[in-house]
Amino acid sequence: MGLEVTGLNRLALVDVGLELKSGTVTAIVGRSGAGKTVLLRAIADLDPNDAQVSLDGASRESFSGPQWRRLVGYLATDAGWWEDIVGAHFADHAGAVETLSHLGLPDDIMKWPLSRTSTGERQRLALVRLLQARPRVMLLDEPTSALDHEATLVVEGLIADTVDEGTSVLLVTHDESQAKRVASRRLRLEEGRLTSEAS
Repeated sequence: MGLEVTGLNRLALVDVGLELKSGTVTAIVGRSGAGKTVLLRAIADLDPNDAQVSLDGASRESFSGPQWRRLVGYLATDAGWWEDIVGAHFADHAGAVETLSHLGLPDDIMKWPLSRTSTGERQRLALVRLLQARPRVMLLDEPTSALDHEATLVVEGLIADTVDEGTSVLLVTHDESQAKRVASRRLRLEEGRLTSEAS
């Protein structure tokens, strides 16, 4: 079981279809502007589209928008924040701090004003915020683009742990080596269409 998408047409995307099996990572690579973010946002039902999308056989139309996005979580490259203090974005502070510490962030970061955090810190915070929601599928848009190599590897390990628990991940990345490290399947988005990459 897992996520299935068929007939997705939006902007430059042409009849895109894909299947994400539970407990796997699929990576999508492609040039800037190819439509990778458009694809993730369409699957998450954040932008209008005519795709047939299902999760474990249940149609997306059988869920409300908020219900769907709790199950199919989208992590934007530049995630949204709506409170001034970091901790206000987390329901479970203790659980978040443990994970954030593993990601190299200070124990007191929950007390920080958001304006004190760097782009890389916000990327890691946003990932942990998504993980706390325990989605069945994670749509990750360049989740390590602002991180150094060491921090990137730690994030990749965290993603792998989540996949081991049965979560499906669709990862958009410009880093071909990252795609090879973390994904069991690699796809390329080019001229609006997905094609399989060689193993």
